[in-house]
Amino acid sequence: MKRREFITLFAGAGMWPLAVRAQAPPKFPLVGYIGGASRTAMAHGFEAFREGLKELGYIEGQTIALESRWAEGRAERIPELVAELVGLKVDVLVTGVSSAALAAKEATGTIPIVMVTADPVRLGLVASLARPGGNLTGLSYFNEALLGKRVELIMELVPGLVRLAVLRNPLVAIHAIFWQETELAARKLGVELQPIEVREPEDFEAAFAAARRGNAQALIAFDDALTVGHRRRIVALAASSRLPAMYGLREFTDDGGLISYGPSFVVLFKRAANFVGKILNGAKPADLPIEQSTTFELVIHRKTAKELGLTIPPTVLARADEVIE
Repeated sequence: MKRREFITLFAGAGMWPLAVRAQAPPKFPLVGYIGGASRTAMAHGFEAFREGLKELGYIEGQTIALESRWAEGRAERIPELVAELVGLKVDVLVTGVSSAALAAKEATGTIPIVMVTADPVRLGLVASLARPGGNLTGLSYFNEALLGKRVELIMELVPGLVRLAVLRNPLVAIHAIFWQETELAARKLGVELQPIEVREPEDFEAAFAAARRGNAQALIAFDDALTVGHRRRIVALAASSRLPAMYGLREFTDDGGLISYGPSFVVLFKRAANFVGKILNGAKPADLPIEQSTTFELVIHRKTAKELGLTIPPTVLARADEVIE
């Protein structure tokens, strides 16, 4: 090879890495998302989150990258899933369930965390709603009157109610808070509570059998990753047990449940995208006050009421945000 040809070839080869670097795709912000149930069970919430990001100009695969993990209703999997996303060094970690927020706080003190949870102060996640401090912020859907209102509503639907079963998971920290508030309201209203516990999907049949043996006249189901992920099964068991049931999320009523009163997860997760946008633009979680839900939706399934032989009082119908026929 002639010397001039060799120099030209060598110089061209030396330019290859520069060309490759010039064509390398830009680095997008990486956002991690932890869902407690399955992606299918919480598709509406996750899509609302993605839509919220899109409205801010963050389009998956174009201006932002998303890594999601789903616990499939298995709370014991959450710390491992959180560790995976922390290991990826995500720019922001979004947690859609209280147990994931707790695991995330334990796993990292530096990655910003945007949480959607019930009561972050009583769970020990933040110092206060106004000044969260640390690396966590987000939304709280807890209201001190919320649990009491659910007891009142189920009493209006079931005249003479004195014994109320409560479906709860003793492994979920937020359920201890739900129980305290429900017990306080029930005591004032002269209602006796019967706790029926579920820790895993295999426990549902036994829990409803216990409610029947205990002569429960109605049921309140606390929401968490396990119950939300298996809501159709819970609704079916309530129907076969002839138990009028109150739920915390409209997703249960959409699937045939009698009545629900609580926050809209679609609204909550869309709002969560705003927190992600602010953090990606330089805001610190410690400086972003936690938003607290003030609007709750009451949804009633009229067909289910008829199947249970219940007459929905006009006063309850008048307050309903939606009546499913």
